[in-house]
Amino acid sequence: MMQRLSRHKIAGTDIEVSPLGFGTVKFGRDQGVKYPEHFTIPDDREVLELLSLAHDLGLNLLDTAPAYGTSEERLGQLFAKDKTLRKNWVICSKVGEEFDNGESRFDFSEQHIRYSVERSLKRLNTDVIELMLVHSNGEDVNIIEQTGCLEVLSDLKKEGKIRATGMSTKTVEGGVLALKYSDIAMVTYNLNEQGEKPVLDYALENDKGILVKKAFASGHVCLSGQDPVLESLKLVFSHKAVSSAIVGTINPAHLRQNVEACLAAS
Repeated sequence: MMQRLSRHKIAGTDIEVSPLGFGTVKFGRDQGVKYPEHFTIPDDREVLELLSLAHDLGLNLLDTAPAYGTSEERLGQLFAKDKTLRKNWVICSKVGEEFDNGESRFDFSEQHIRYSVERSLKRLNTDVIELMLVHSNGEDVNIIEQTGCLEVLSDLKKEGKIRATGMSTKTVEGGVLALKYSDIAMVTYNLNEQGEKPVLDYALENDKGILVKKAFASGHVCLSGQDPVLESLKLVFSHKAVSSAIVGTINPAHLRQNVEACLAAS
């Protein structure tokens, strides 16, 4: 039997996560996604089998968002049918980005953020969401400075609706600023793109959490004569600030391979 992934606390929090997180965009959205190959959204039986396999392999971090189509609703329906299923997962969701009729739109107002969090709680059939991040449109600094979105999430944390706050950022300045005002930054870091490394450095120096998105460059990493998954994860986990890398496969074989690579890389 394959060794299971271990867990450790996200820096600055009491939340324990596996080094691989399970991204669920493919559970609810197949439009406007940047993957090299077409995929079919899995049905409920396939989703349950994937979640069960991921749990058996030691994954406990589940990444979703309103912008992931029907992902939140589908997960919530499964949680409602099996009360023990919810207990297996630390949930990370987002605010700020909506996806309607094949297009994204953004709203970082206090009213919308509060509405979005309450809606996610209902969709996910849960009383609390462990991690809640602002889904940036790329204008990280302007969003943080002009909308007060991270302060709103901080208030919701005090109200007990979320346990940790942060931002999925796209710039170094935004990532560092997000960490000054919250617990976690989710950043791009892979073999093709390492420009946001200063955010990881800042997090390590200031006891803040880092989640990595696009660890495999959305499936576009290619290496001659080497295992791209293993080499990607070696890079990601070579930085001690990284708590978890979010991986969005819906292929059971790939999920097992990712876990094997993660065990070998860490």
